[in-house]
Amino acid sequence: MSVLGIQNLRACIGHDKEILKGLCLDLPQGEVHAIMGPNGSGKSTLAKAIAGHDDYEVTDGSVLMDDTSILGMEPDEIARMGLFLAFQYPMELPGVSIANFIRAALQARLGEGERIDASNYYKDLYEKMDELGIDRQFTSRSVNEGFSGGEKKRCEILQMAMLQPRYCILDETDSGLDIDALRIVAQGVNAMRGSDRGILVITHYQRLLEYIVPDRVHVMWDGRIVRSGDKALAVELEEKGYDWVKAELVA
Repeated sequence: MSVLGIQNLRACIGHDKEILKGLCLDLPQGEVHAIMGPNGSGKSTLAKAIAGHDDYEVTDGSVLMDDTSILGMEPDEIARMGLFLAFQYPMELPGVSIANFIRAALQARLGEGERIDASNYYKDLYEKMDELGIDRQFTSRSVNEGFSGGEKKRCEILQMAMLQPRYCILDETDSGLDIDALRIVAQGVNAMRGSDRGILVITHYQRLLEYIVPDRVHVMWDGRIVRSGDKALAVELEEKGYDWVKAELVA
């Protein structure tokens, strides 16, 4: 079974602030896992460290994508291997249209001399935009420039749907979404579920997991995974908060 395997991962920001403290997690293809945890537990740090963000220094451990180490690789190399990161706060790219941005990302995955067929590309793009409720006129707009929070998140899911990665990490994709946008984004994620793809959903709240039902739920606390379970664990966290987890850890 193909797996994104994280073992004993330690990472810091700067030289003295350790955030990840020996985290272990396996994300198999064919499964959807969720990570929940309070602010400051290291959830976004985990996502960015895996994706090769240069603000974070990995000091120990390993991250293997199907037995290949991705630590130390450039973010574009990791992306070409099949990892996709949907950001909590997607960046604006003035002057770069959505259509050209996604097309360039797809082209980068092709071999030397290969070219994307324009008609098939736009057919696929428009189909996925329709599924996500994105106006086709958005293809000519600059990536995320002037977009609402919901539009930015739909644009992220559109990129994911077009790139068809093997592993998807969604870093608080539900942040800032109203209920209608949440449903549409969740539908887009659910459409990506399959035996050839692992999806990791990072969230504070159980409401997203009412629409994207995970196979496994993990609780993150102080840079580590401290508890794992099924969907019922997310419901318990919604009812009790995180204090009971802390109480168990210090008991």
